[in-house]
Amino acid sequence: MQLPLKNIIFDLGGVLLNIDYYLTEQAFKELGYHNFTAMYSQFTADEIFGNLETGKITPQEFYTKMQGLVKESITEKQIQWAWNKMLLTWRQNSIGFLQKLSLKYNLYLLSNTNAIHLSAFNDIFYNATGNNQGIDFLFKKAYYSHKINLRKPNKDIFDFVVKDAGIKPIETLFIDDSYNNIETAKKMKFKTHLLLPGENIEELDYEKY
Repeated sequence: MQLPLKNIIFDLGGVLLNIDYYLTEQAFKELGYHNFTAMYSQFTADEIFGNLETGKITPQEFYTKMQGLVKESITEKQIQWAWNKMLLTWRQNSIGFLQKLSLKYNLYLLSNTNAIHLSAFNDIFYNATGNNQGIDFLFKKAYYSHKINLRKPNKDIFDFVVKDAGIKPIETLFIDDSYNNIETAKKMKFKTHLLLPGENIEELDYEKY
């Protein structure tokens, strides 16, 4: 028997925030990181980026490690600029829809991110809305990979959220734009939806889950 939907877990980038990985890839290539695609993408992260997104290294340590990879003299500001280049605009209609959705479901956020991006997309949110709280207030709880030291698509991050939030996967819908993350959630019996390019959360039929 299919249990009714009680909870929804949202990814951030590509779901609530428009992002373009290509812009960051090109920006780093301009700085001399010609193998950047092997270092980081929507689906993969090497040791440096993986450690940044799980909070194992600080932004300062990240900048230092990145500076050591190229012969050119690269500043921290240049690396920050390239890394943040992918962050575009919030999906305002989707953000507004969350408030409506929260009247019926428990909403959570689960994002692979890092301290540099968190600061940047909170600034984007403030500039767009005048709200300096960021988006955390829209959820019962926001889980950021660098704060809980775990990262999607690994099973342990889903285990952490289930235990911490006190929810059941079979009563929870997980929405993400990355196939790898969806596959892990499916294996754990979450209801899932892979958000495709051009698709928005306010267009989904939540009654069917």
